[in-house]
Amino acid sequence: MRIATWNVNSIKAHLDSVSAWLTAEKPDVVCLQEIKCEDQAFPAAHFEDLGYQATVHGQKTYNGVALLSRLPMEDVQRGLPGDASDEQARFIAATVIEGSKAVRVCGLYLPNGNPAPGPKYDYKLGWMKRLQEFARAELLKEEAFVLAGDYNVIPEARDARNPQNWVGDALYLPATREAFRTLLALGLTESFRALHPSMVEYSFWDYQAGAWPKNNGIRIDHLLLSPQAADRLVSAEIHKTVRGDEKPSDHVPVMIELG
Repeated sequence: MRIATWNVNSIKAHLDSVSAWLTAEKPDVVCLQEIKCEDQAFPAAHFEDLGYQATVHGQKTYNGVALLSRLPMEDVQRGLPGDASDEQARFIAATVIEGSKAVRVCGLYLPNGNPAPGPKYDYKLGWMKRLQEFARAELLKEEAFVLAGDYNVIPEARDARNPQNWVGDALYLPATREAFRTLLALGLTESFRALHPSMVEYSFWDYQAGAWPKNNGIRIDHLLLSPQAADRLVSAEIHKTVRGDEKPSDHVPVMIELG
């Protein structure tokens, strides 16, 4: 089972790029973030023509997440538990069935948190705390699950071309990285780093200041695996060349394969 995550930065603006990549790579499941549209405006019929069923948790203009799958999906969940007042569309999950095996796939768009300190950063840390509680409960089930998405977290200095430029940014503040390490310490495996312990790669390049030509990127898109999923991990790859498309998102797909 090939599972990908991709912050598309508006599905309407980047539909051609997304469609071309899906047609070329044919992943089984894709977690999309920042679709920036309500459910009824999502181009589900277009993706059906490409062989994917879609389930969506959208929001007008901002945020929004979706799952695309070539395999059956069951038990869809929209919204991260723990705060009934949170109206931002940042979390969606479904159980994906492949033959006799099932994987719970959770797509997330973690808050940016800037400016920090401030209410937006408080919301980010609170959201990460809720994600930790969600992961802790899922781990007790001892089943295969994946937490895939745009975490807006630079885990280590090597995950930024110029880490000194991110000091003071919500993506790299000590409390942010500590919350990410706490999540991993629950028993989750960060798939790309597990298979590529010394590789330097990025998944995001800003549109400004020629970041892409200069390879001035950061790695903030991650797939975290439960032990049952990690035991099946075969590959993890960042599809960097997609950033060079004519009208690209500022993020690129990150894809893993579970054997």
